Amino acid sequence: MTTPVPPFFPPTGQEIVLILLGVVAIGSALLVVTTRQLVHAALWLVLAFGALAGCYLVLTAEFVAWVQVLIYVGAVIVLLLFGIMLTRAPIGRTADLDSGNRKVAVVVALATAGVLVTVVIDGFRHAYTPLEPGAGAAKELGTSVFRNWVLPFEALSVLLLAALIGAIVLSRTDIRPMGSSGTEARGADGPPPSAPPGAADPGAPPGARDDASSRHHTPPNGESGGK
Repeated sequence: MTTPVPPFFPPTGQEIVLILLGVVAIGSALLVVTTRQLVHAALWLVLAFGALAGCYLVLTAEFVAWVQVLIYVGAVIVLLLFGIMLTRAPIGRTADLDSGNRKVAVVVALATAGVLVTVVIDGFRHAYTPLEPGAGAAKELGTSVFRNWVLPFEALSVLLLAALIGAIVLSRTDIRPMGSSGTEARGADGPPPSAPPGAADPGAPPGARDDASSRHHTPPNGESGGK
């Protein structure tokens, strides 16, 4: 239920806290995409997610706020840091992390932000939702999700499962396409072919290779090499 918009000035304590948390979230998000150190980007992302969780708390959505902390801050960021360590990605300042299309990216980002802000302001300019405690509890959200939004919820679950399987397949380096008979893949993975009898070892010194070739050289006219 919506009510007419009250005057903005003077702002309430909740509105001041919400504005401050929004500034922190926007500033840390900008630092995520502008820093050249991957670990610092992950840490700034932690701050952005924490500020969003604070915004949810101010809006009386306690369940969403704790889900934000537990899943995004406690799982996604830890997974990102473990991925950085396991893949031995560069941790310090790296020029490869900087894109040459920075001007185009800034224009696209500003245009997208302008469109989103315009749509939100135009749609909710004359509406105001009072902050009543209990509206963001787990019971109300669970009832809404599994009664009205169960089909999009299950479709999103299948999409995430497909993305997880695709990530596993792309990260596997031992999966190679088999040939028509399978001999090419077995040859690539199997041991190297043994050298024929009498062939010199390529890694042996030159003198040893000459001795080996002279010992296994067959004399002309069918004579035997032994006595």
